Amino acid sequence: MTAIDRTRARPRRTPATWVRGGGLSSLLFLLPMLLIFGVFSWWPIVRSVVMSFQHTNLVSAPTWVGWDNFVQVVNDPLFWTAVGNTAWFAFLALLLGYPIPLIAAVLMSEVKRAKGLYSALAYLPVVVPPVVAVLLWKFFYDARPDGVFNTILGWVGIPPQPWIQSATQAMPSLVVEATWAAAGGTIIIYLAAITGVAPELYDAAEVDGAGIWRKIWHVTLPQLRSVLLITLILQIIGTAQVFLEPFLFTGGGPVDSTVTILLLIYRYAFQNSLGGDYGAATALSLMLAAFLAVLSLVYFRLTKSWSQN
Repeated sequence: MTAIDRTRARPRRTPATWVRGGGLSSLLFLLPMLLIFGVFSWWPIVRSVVMSFQHTNLVSAPTWVGWDNFVQVVNDPLFWTAVGNTAWFAFLALLLGYPIPLIAAVLMSEVKRAKGLYSALAYLPVVVPPVVAVLLWKFFYDARPDGVFNTILGWVGIPPQPWIQSATQAMPSLVVEATWAAAGGTIIIYLAAITGVAPELYDAAEVDGAGIWRKIWHVTLPQLRSVLLITLILQIIGTAQVFLEPFLFTGGGPVDSTVTILLLIYRYAFQNSLGGDYGAATALSLMLAAFLAVLSLVYFRLTKSWSQN
């Protein structure tokens, strides 16, 4: 049968055949979910796009201002400070928070006994409520000589550090806490991926005389390639949206050294009791969303062939 004959033999789809094929009943089952998803997901997105072109504080009547909100945000000197601080946080988080979960997962996979206990201990920080974790670490970061961390440093002869009260040490201090709080989930993901590696590959590496580090480098890491790529882009997206740590630890200080993009959005929206500039807040939110979307698209395009080989 030729392609033309197959086209002629294919039944023509009409609304009646769609209903008889169960399309209407499927739509009825999906309708509640579609309505809920539309009301709580798509409508806020559409409303945010509209608000980004308006000047509104949700109290007085909105006025249409076009691109003025975007121009206002870009011309705000604090905008570039927030961009730089967010990039600095993301860089430090990748430098510290990306390899540590991988190293911990690889070492835990080599443990023969009490592996479940180590997994539970690694995941324990994730169970702690984020606000509680930040307040606990804020107590640890007490800059006084009798603070928890300063007391520990004093045992080895290191003088007290200002920690989050210093413009240079505040951001690294936030990264350390964020890494501690989030590493457990990534460790569990890596452990699950490592268990999926075929044992025959390790056996073949041992036959070739490979030690533990060569097995990790030539067997484990190549088998985790796709997982590593996914966790990398997820961490980049997550660090670009950091808010809780700078908000609770420092409020953006000292000297605006920890003001991030999301914290700046919060300031635009809630900077006074009468309602902030929601137009500027939504404009900056859309700029961040567009940047992350483009970054993700470029990232997956560049790593597509490498992740599949």
